[in-house]
Amino acid sequence: MSSSPRLPVFLAGVLGGLVVLVLGAILIATDVIDTGDSTSRVVREPAPLTRPASDSGEGRTVADIFREEGRGVVFVQAEGVGSDSPLGLPGQEGTATGSGFVVDEDGTILTNAHVVEGSDQVSVSFEEDGGGLVDAEVLGRDADTDLAVLKIDPDEVEDLQVVPLGDSSGAQVGDPVVAIGNPFGYTRTVTTGIVSAVARRIDAPNGFTTGNVIQTDAAINPGNSGGPLLDAAGNVLGINAQIATGGTEGSVGIGFAIPINTAKKLLPQLKQGENIERAFLGVKAQALNAQIAEELDAPVEEGALVVEVTDGSPADEAELRAVVPGPAGRPRGGDVIVSFDGEEIASSDDLVAAVEQRKPGEEVEIELYRGEDKRSVTVELGERPESAEAGGLAPEGP
Repeated sequence: MSSSPRLPVFLAGVLGGLVVLVLGAILIATDVIDTGDSTSRVVREPAPLTRPASDSGEGRTVADIFREEGRGVVFVQAEGVGSDSPLGLPGQEGTATGSGFVVDEDGTILTNAHVVEGSDQVSVSFEEDGGGLVDAEVLGRDADTDLAVLKIDPDEVEDLQVVPLGDSSGAQVGDPVVAIGNPFGYTRTVTTGIVSAVARRIDAPNGFTTGNVIQTDAAINPGNSGGPLLDAAGNVLGINAQIATGGTEGSVGIGFAIPINTAKKLLPQLKQGENIERAFLGVKAQALNAQIAEELDAPVEEGALVVEVTDGSPADEAELRAVVPGPAGRPRGGDVIVSFDGEEIASSDDLVAAVEQRKPGEEVEIELYRGEDKRSVTVELGERPESAEAGGLAPEGP
């Protein structure tokens, strides 16, 4: 039997694994105020502002949300960022732009980490034309979740508007949403849509992944990054971060937002400038299925198949084994992880999620199949490196 094409490889270490989006998601909003293309435009028109935000009877329209919560959405300008970031659109002379929103009366602002990556100076604007820039300090960044926290002097802003934070755990497919941001430099642009999917996993700026991400069809484009995705009541459901382009330059109706519950959990540490520590296993894995199991002569049809082990990692020290090439190109061997500290593992995503819940230094018991032999190994988890590449887990193609 000839070998079939391999499934995409997933990175299953340190908060989880690397998922390469089939449509080629790119981080957005690190482009310039002037794109240099006179034909550039927002691909999808904003919905009429009189359209109801929901059918709940609460009486809030998109116009209501825009007039109220929209006042707390800012234009972010970062000087000194890299102009050739592989994770976003090029900047102009070391300048990147994006969006953000105010989360408290002290002048704390949430945005995306990639918007202010490598910045020397950051400023924000509350004005429709992007003028009246106010200096902002970067308090903390977390590349793993693509979040950054800025701080401005609230006394420099008249009538500071705080945007209320919602609960992303309640997001359901089909829920109406409103996105507010600055796509292509068009300040305070509002678009509408629905929650298209939940619990997605997307690439983070450092090559690892972020989970529980919200997918939306609300039009978001370069410049929307860091802006809020709001629910029908005007509460922040997520922070717009990425789009899938499908080979085009703008929105194709597939956008992704970091869940606001993730941001709320990390906000206190990021405001203090603390480093967020995460566990690291040090393997790449892919989901096992019946076809792959047959080719490998594996005794199970579900689990996380180890395809690579990073040298010197906790997995390496525990002597986990990866798939190796066999005769005629057929894969051979490879541990199949089926349990992580008592939690059943049916796929690589399960392994990613399990590692995410742990802390560096914790010892966990991993059950796996090595051929027909089922065995248990104890692994002491390490601390996730700054990037997947630094940890020997460079991103892989689809």
